[in-house]
Amino acid sequence: MALPIRDVIGILADNLDRRGSVIPLSMRQTTGWADGLKIPFGGETVIYTGLMYQLIPSIEALAGWMEKFEGSWISRFIGLGRAVNRVINLSWFLLAGRPEEQKKYDGMLHDIARLLMTAGVKFGYLYGKELYSGALLYDEGVDDVFVRHARRVYRIFKDNGVKHVITLDPHTTDMLKTVYPKFISGYDLEVKSYLEVLAERDLQCASKLDGDVVIHDSCVYARYDGIIDQPRSLLANAGLKLPEPELSGRLTHCCGGPLESLFPGKARQVASKRAGQLAECGQQVVAMCPICLANLKRAADSSVEISDISRFLARAYCPMD
Repeated sequence: MALPIRDVIGILADNLDRRGSVIPLSMRQTTGWADGLKIPFGGETVIYTGLMYQLIPSIEALAGWMEKFEGSWISRFIGLGRAVNRVINLSWFLLAGRPEEQKKYDGMLHDIARLLMTAGVKFGYLYGKELYSGALLYDEGVDDVFVRHARRVYRIFKDNGVKHVITLDPHTTDMLKTVYPKFISGYDLEVKSYLEVLAERDLQCASKLDGDVVIHDSCVYARYDGIIDQPRSLLANAGLKLPEPELSGRLTHCCGGPLESLFPGKARQVASKRAGQLAECGQQVVAMCPICLANLKRAADSSVEISDISRFLARAYCPMD
């Protein structure tokens, strides 16, 4: 039995509309990554996570449940689950991510912030006021809920005096840079990915790296926002060789996301094909999107190590504590 797509999307939309995120997270889950960094609250320039890295462990849990339900008689009860979830937040405990995975993704955010600090960028953070960007609902065509939420996110930025936003992943970057202006009259935020910001700085290596690293280009970064050369220049300047896989840059192959919550079987097929292409080029792979990272890690052979680009950049550019 196929998954009831309308009900699955409905649960995510209800959560965003009522609770501010497709999968509600605790304050600890959303802001714990910043512990010890002493990032000031707010300011004209802020780092905006869009909760994407924080959500991945829960999205992986959702994909796991959907894969089990796909073709199962249990899927017929998802509609009932949506009705209950409107009143009681079921997703909070059904989709809780594993703590060890949460720690890994928190570490990626921590590294990105340290990179920006090392580059001399002055920025703040909105901590618990920060909301999810709404990217998944936009991708799934739930425009009414998405537009209401986008306006709410924008209002939070404006109420806190924000003028410049540094984003940390492709989907959030594209939402704020390209999509929000289509729906919000008078939109005036300057938006840059942290990779763009770092590439503009004269960063000096603290520790030169060696070896080959294969880049998996994010479809969103490469096709929509033209962020192709920046990650390559940062990695090459760190001393790494960058063999190009089959299909890269604007012609990059999809990682399978964000299909995983709706069509988990198809998402795994797409991810497996891409993981094979990358493995043919090298055993060390970097992704610059947490969705790409999660999908490719799930599909790749155990001989291939897939990491977030922040791991290599932090090793190369951040002084040892």
